[in-house]
Amino acid sequence: MKRFPYSTMIAAALLVAASFSSDGAEDAPSEDPGMVKIFNGKDLTGWDGDPRLWSVKDGVIHGETTEANVADGNTFLIWKDGKTTDFELRLSFRCNATNNSGIQYRSKHITEGKPRNQWVVRGYQHELRNEKTFPNISGFIYDEGGKRGRICLVGEKGSWDKDGKKTESKDLVDQETWNSLFRVDDWNDVIIRAKGNHIQHYMNGRLILDFHDNDPSLALTDGILALQLHAGKPMWAEFRDIRIIALK
Repeated sequence: MKRFPYSTMIAAALLVAASFSSDGAEDAPSEDPGMVKIFNGKDLTGWDGDPRLWSVKDGVIHGETTEANVADGNTFLIWKDGKTTDFELRLSFRCNATNNSGIQYRSKHITEGKPRNQWVVRGYQHELRNEKTFPNISGFIYDEGGKRGRICLVGEKGSWDKDGKKTESKDLVDQETWNSLFRVDDWNDVIIRAKGNHIQHYMNGRLILDFHDNDPSLALTDGILALQLHAGKPMWAEFRDIRIIALK
């Protein structure tokens, strides 16, 4: 059996320990210096959405529906300069509580048939909400435009196999932890990591969801990135510091 120097073993143990909080939770990985900013903070160059609803205000992407400017169905601001295959995305968001928003990834822009508007997107969605009460909180995976609904909830570690959802555990985050982790009416930091069929969501530096999509007929491996404005009650959502890197 190969033996490693004591110093090497200590260094490895410290590296593993550094990825966990004092309460045993898994922390987000350090940010790769190669991440690329995909929002310039000035205008919507590289993005496409309903110009009535999307703008840049005070250096952030601002999406808003009102009683005068309604969304005809869910509508999205689509990133036009790349795809989400194996990737890590980081951004900050805030929104109000009258409706919900989301981050689409590995998704499809629907242009055929009769979509409700020019910016309909379907696929994996990282739910965004300005709420604290489980399960209606930010971070779960929703099957936008699909048939699986809430694919994996915050706190869960599990998979979706040919015969349906399998939940290994539900203790990544609980209600008490979320109360102190999530910032209502303020900016929150999101990380989405997807490599192969493995998807992880982080909120404010903590792992909140760990999921494997094992159904070859339903799992998504590539597609677009987009930001959501939800139909219904007037709402607003804002996004800043959007950056991405391909994972190898």
